Amino acid sequence: MGATLGSVDPALDNGRAAAVARADVEDFLYREAALLDSWELMEWLELLTDDAVYEIPAPDRPNEDPGQTFSLIHDHREMIEQRAIRLTKLQAYAEQPRSRTRRFISNVRIDSTAGDELMVAANFMVSRIRREHVTYVGRYEYVLVVTDAGLRIKYRKAIVDHFALNPHGKISILL
Repeated sequence: MGATLGSVDPALDNGRAAAVARADVEDFLYREAALLDSWELMEWLELLTDDAVYEIPAPDRPNEDPGQTFSLIHDHREMIEQRAIRLTKLQAYAEQPRSRTRRFISNVRIDSTAGDELMVAANFMVSRIRREHVTYVGRYEYVLVVTDAGLRIKYRKAIVDHFALNPHGKISILL
């Protein structure tokens, strides 16, 4: 699933998403960042829809169809859950001791709405400290769904601005 961020004529959109303010989206993204930074991964999973997709495309092909090219991560809900469970176990050697992370979210914008869905983009910087300090910089693209329980993540794409992942070579955290 590749989300396309565009614009929709507000006069044509009468869904619940049109009533969501940018400040509400920012608060939601800040809450998500806090859960990830504090390693509350099971609580973070509650922010996802049952059909959620989490993607990190290859740095040199950020807009390619993940079904046609290589992605660093392209997980559907079941794989996202397994990734979160694995990262919380002591056997997750790539994250023992756990990295300390700080996420900085900026330039949050609602690019379009349709029905109960919002297409949202934001810039990020994730600072990861373990044995060394690594910083990931890029852009998030989301499809958020308005539910009776609040906003939920249907699609989350983290596009890293790095041309390569050297010197770190891998992403062992939920970016």
